[in-house]
Amino acid sequence: MRPCTLPSCDFVMKFLFSHAKILLTDTAGFHVLDNAYLGVDGKTICYIGDVEPQETYDVRKDMAGKLLLPGFYNCHTHSPMTLLRGLGSGLPLQRWLNEAVFPMEAKLQADDIEAGCDLALMEMLACGTVGFSDMYFYPETIAEAALNAGIKANIARHVLSFDPGEDPAKNESLLESLRLYDAWHGAGDGRIAVDFSIHAEYTCTPKVVSYYAEKCRERNGNLHIHLSETKAEHEACKQKYGMTPAAWFASLGAFDADAFAAHCVWLEDADIGILKEKNVSAVHNPSSNMKLGSGFAPLSKMLKCGLNVAIGTDGAASNNNLNLPEEMHLAAVIHNGYLLEATALQAGDVLKMATVNGAKLQRRRNCGSLAVGNAADIVAVDLNAPHLQPCLDVPALLVYSMQASDIKMTMVDGRILYENGEYKTLDAEKIRFAVLQSTARLYE
Repeated sequence: MRPCTLPSCDFVMKFLFSHAKILLTDTAGFHVLDNAYLGVDGKTICYIGDVEPQETYDVRKDMAGKLLLPGFYNCHTHSPMTLLRGLGSGLPLQRWLNEAVFPMEAKLQADDIEAGCDLALMEMLACGTVGFSDMYFYPETIAEAALNAGIKANIARHVLSFDPGEDPAKNESLLESLRLYDAWHGAGDGRIAVDFSIHAEYTCTPKVVSYYAEKCRERNGNLHIHLSETKAEHEACKQKYGMTPAAWFASLGAFDADAFAAHCVWLEDADIGILKEKNVSAVHNPSSNMKLGSGFAPLSKMLKCGLNVAIGTDGAASNNNLNLPEEMHLAAVIHNGYLLEATALQAGDVLKMATVNGAKLQRRRNCGSLAVGNAADIVAVDLNAPHLQPCLDVPALLVYSMQASDIKMTMVDGRILYENGEYKTLDAEKIRFAVLQSTARLYE
């Protein structure tokens, strides 16, 4: 394991942010405090109010002209795939995977994973991301990178099995997943969580899914899967097993512990009912679904049914970025157009998907909103840009107008990790050099 490079003094520092607009969450939605103060003591928020506190703080930051809001959760990505950014563009999903992605992934080594993940962390922190859910190879390397960067991360090694006669107890990807959980779950004082993961129905056998689901339940795990991403995948499962992928996973016990499913583009009404009954969260990935021509997820139906729906970017090879503000904007507009209904998605719904819903999916207690006692996971947005004025409706402004470049600070657990273009825990030049080395070898 690489040594953690985070400065230890950050754990006990006290910050006071003054003269800011502060976005707060309540049962009615969102509301804003003007010209307010937010105090941070160590990892948690200790004060929010419109009167300046009289306590002593180590660092005071004047946030006039800025908005403080809860950080974003990217709940489905494959971070090292930044090295594959743009690869196979213009191909549908199955051709994209088989002709472009899989052959390149076969070349990846641990150093490439580290470089690609570090590059992804730079991108995500600059976009206001405080936590991400990752599914990829070399998961220990990703966990180390996240630990050193200071971000929250749910790491998973996805399980694959193509031999119906395989003994699940000898499946190497399954064993690697269990070893990862035992070694890394709870690392970094809980910032690193290890999830269980099955790649998809079409890349795993019933025997392995059933066995692995039992291991997940034994450890009170959180299962991360791809579900009904394309029509071809969805219909092939029905032909093969006589049931939809959601019903197939449920029949094998995969949803008997906590679980979350990425994409969910081709869910049928009965599938939404299964996810609701089993308390499975869904992750919407609008850019990836649009780029690969996968279709429009039934997002409005899922929200109306009461599903916990979060948002994700997917990997940079199918997006082609890790920009949560862009995902929020797309999610808010494409479904209104598709359904011919301007009120199908509200800005507040999408903002919740990126914040409190994502924290819930990741099982992050006291996260996802700004409140006294909650984790100090805070993003600062500069409201002085022309496209952010006038500031009449803050949730609408954030979802429809904000650009990632408007984000000037990302704080996680009371530590500023990114501020005004500067990375506090990442060596940007070293990372860029490592990326150049990896891409030179991969694409020679």
